[in-house]
Amino acid sequence: MTRVARLRRSLVELFPERHLYVRSGGQMKAFMLSTSKQMAAASVVAGAALWMGVCTAAMLVNLLSASSADREIAHIKAQSERYVADRQARLDSAIAQLNAASGSGENVAHTVEKRHAALALLLTDMRGAPGAAEALTPSINRALTTQATNPQRRVELVRISQEQLLDAADTFAKSRADRVRLAFRMAGLTPSAYLPRGGALGGPLIESKDPRALAAVLDVDEDFAQRVQRAATDVSEARALSDAALDMPFARPTANTSQSSGFGVRRDPFTRRPAFHSGLDFSGVVSTPIQATGPGIVAFTGIRSGYGKTIEIDHGRGLKTRYAHLQSIGVRPGQRVAVGQRLGGMGSTGRSTGTHLHYEVWVNGRAQNPIRFLRAGEYVLQAE
Repeated sequence: MTRVARLRRSLVELFPERHLYVRSGGQMKAFMLSTSKQMAAASVVAGAALWMGVCTAAMLVNLLSASSADREIAHIKAQSERYVADRQARLDSAIAQLNAASGSGENVAHTVEKRHAALALLLTDMRGAPGAAEALTPSINRALTTQATNPQRRVELVRISQEQLLDAADTFAKSRADRVRLAFRMAGLTPSAYLPRGGALGGPLIESKDPRALAAVLDVDEDFAQRVQRAATDVSEARALSDAALDMPFARPTANTSQSSGFGVRRDPFTRRPAFHSGLDFSGVVSTPIQATGPGIVAFTGIRSGYGKTIEIDHGRGLKTRYAHLQSIGVRPGQRVAVGQRLGGMGSTGRSTGTHLHYEVWVNGRAQNPIRFLRAGEYVLQAE
């Protein structure tokens, strides 16, 4: 009771009773501001300040995450430009050495043949990679349209074309691998965790970790073998990550719908107070098709408190997605679903103010921002 009395005296001292006199039109009006009224006004001001602070912090977090991705893209682009410049310098040096060399035509032809064999293996390993044909066709066409009549000059031009083709293949492989790796990082995932166990990648050119051993097998110079191996490694890693991306929930849960609410702190539509929103909301009409964002197994269907009719899909590797407030459910627990498969219809069941889909992505038991996975899906499509 003593502490309560002290607290009451402190509040009275902090907010003493005040009288406000207003003179208007020759009349004097008096207003009394009691301690309780002043405390109520101070509470309103403090609540508004807290709300503004929370909203500002949420905006800053989103801006910082977006700027971080932009910086990483710029960094990768700068690395790629430096890499291309280095390859061009190597090509110019090789051309100068070739022009200054006085070796026999037979030795040059033998070297060209061995390099052709190495390039054939590399192009075989790159066959089927999306965008490879478009990236390499110009260099291949230049090699096939040699117009020189002198046999030695033609061999020299073929050797130069080989350098250009290897540069094009190396640049394509590195840019594709970097883009797919960046897509995983944008989703908050570690790319190396989704490569084959032990880092084992396929391809005959990357079985040997030592470039000198590969150079001996291919019977080419070590620098050429190292560049071939690097390009083959990047292509194989990009292919492995692209295959892993097919199992990720990177697709959109609905088509032709707009996002109505984001991930993070927002004003609760029922309590009107700040509350954490653990997913994305997509608005639409009743029974709008809801689609699986990735392949997996249906882990739960039914009613969840606050979520209404809910579907949960286990995608493996600690990944799970949740689709809530549904009007109808068209799958059953234990059923395997494919990406884009219809799961149910949009509704407004549970703690909902209108027809919409509440979509969540969980990684190892923690809710993640689904917008990062949607952006990663867009990057994967660009890489393809």
